[in-house]
Amino acid sequence: MSEIDPITLSVLAGRMEQIADEMDATLFRAAFNPIIAEAHDASHGLYHAVNGDTLVQGKSGLPIFVGVMSFAVKAVIEKAAADGDLEDGDIYIFNDAHIGGTHLSDMRLVRPYFRDGVLFCYLASVGHWHDMGGAVPGNYNPAATDVFQEAFVLPPVKLARAGKINQDIIDIMLRNTRLPQSARGDLNGQLSALDLGVKRMDELLDEYGAETVSAALVALGHRAERLMRSELEALPNGRWEAEDFLDNDGIEDTPLSIKVALEIQGDQMTLDFTGSAPQCAGPVNIALPTTVATAYVAIKHIFQNLPANAGVMRPIDVIVPKGSILSAEFPAPTGGYTETILRMIDVIFSAFSKAAPDRVVAHAYGTINALSIAGKRKDGKPWVMFSFYGGGHGGSPEGDGLNHGNAPISTATIPPMEILEAAYPIMFRQWALRPESAGPGKHRGGMGAIYEIEVLEENGAEAFLFGERGRYAPQGIAEGEDAALNVFSYQQDDGWHKPPLASKIRGIRLKQGQAVRLETPGGGGYGPTSERAPLAVARDVASGLLSAANADETYGTAWREAQS
Repeated sequence: MSEIDPITLSVLAGRMEQIADEMDATLFRAAFNPIIAEAHDASHGLYHAVNGDTLVQGKSGLPIFVGVMSFAVKAVIEKAAADGDLEDGDIYIFNDAHIGGTHLSDMRLVRPYFRDGVLFCYLASVGHWHDMGGAVPGNYNPAATDVFQEAFVLPPVKLARAGKINQDIIDIMLRNTRLPQSARGDLNGQLSALDLGVKRMDELLDEYGAETVSAALVALGHRAERLMRSELEALPNGRWEAEDFLDNDGIEDTPLSIKVALEIQGDQMTLDFTGSAPQCAGPVNIALPTTVATAYVAIKHIFQNLPANAGVMRPIDVIVPKGSILSAEFPAPTGGYTETILRMIDVIFSAFSKAAPDRVVAHAYGTINALSIAGKRKDGKPWVMFSFYGGGHGGSPEGDGLNHGNAPISTATIPPMEILEAAYPIMFRQWALRPESAGPGKHRGGMGAIYEIEVLEENGAEAFLFGERGRYAPQGIAEGEDAALNVFSYQQDDGWHKPPLASKIRGIRLKQGQAVRLETPGGGGYGPTSERAPLAVARDVASGLLSAANADETYGTAWREAQS
């Protein structure tokens, strides 16, 4: 294979990123459900023809998919090798989380790309479908004890053979969803994205030739590895540990430990999750592909200039004990994977802060608060409003945390309330910042949010919540303090109630005019409270984000002089 000069390499890297970005944009514009169309819970990329490693990923999709889609492509490579019938125009489809990571809502499409009859790479698309059957509309079932209670499970199968779609597969999928029109629209969007990817790859190889582009892909992997090793060599050697907890698994009200030991020696790093809780009955388990991918996401946050390429992980050893909550085996439920990977990122940040506190931020709010409200309209047609909700990000060495941001596993956006109100028979009574929710510190965390949602449908509805941080608050680092806890409440005839498990509940019957209320956590604080600028405290008090009494207790009274 020929050497490639730096300028050509840079141009080709940009061109291939553009292909993945265009695939992202195609799906976002075509998708029917707002979790993809508005929140951008999807991703596209190019993957190695032999081992499935990530070569390039779009910048608009979810970072967690960088690693897990590599496992999805590897699963397809293994199936194609076993079947011995891979052809140009084949498309595989599946949602099995134990094979491809994340959870059953994420539908994966993998398409081999051939050039002159030779397999060149794989193109892949993943998107969060609105509903895939199961016991709970929207598929976040906090009481699931196996995957069959979460959603319809589809192993890797051929959706298309040599360019011809197998309608039987589509018929099976659409029969297993409450929202077949939404699923059909999302599927067509993903197929269109893959078609565009093939077209753009044809154009790229027509212009530069397969040999040159292949050389660029190899070089990009080597470059990513060198960058990672260089970053590690600049850090002190040592071993640092951190631990945090999930509230419970939705079945038993027992906290679950997520523990990591981070070790750096020269140009290598080890992330050892030994000591984390064993596989549990409820749906906060995650499969091994998800754990490895989450480690990559945390590393990408810490080392921000690294590319989305599998070469980054070559100097990093991820140790995950068998039988743990981080390496769950089929058919363990994994629907709430988001909560567990957020806690993984938190403990990696905490451990890393002991080695290089200037590199990390305090804990973000730590839960997507997956809330489903579902019912039937007057004409008997079902509706399912599923969405996730924001909170505060952690304070950093540079300043206060972001108010009302989305989870750090994602570049997705929180669906606007106008979109949700237009699509479903609900009304937001409140959508606001939550005062007093940020963790204090030299740089405080960002503020969480308050959402209060009223049911308008005269037939009423059922609500389901899958959240976290109801018992263990987002932590501060570098002597910063913890943020507020997550609080969920729901309205009944006799007033407002809270879930026994704090952050998880299913089957809340809501009448027309009744509501649910989320008060999401802020982010943890960074640095000692004694070092916070009095003017910053005064500004928070003047903005209504902090009470005067709380400001006096937390930061002292110097802010009062700054106020005047």
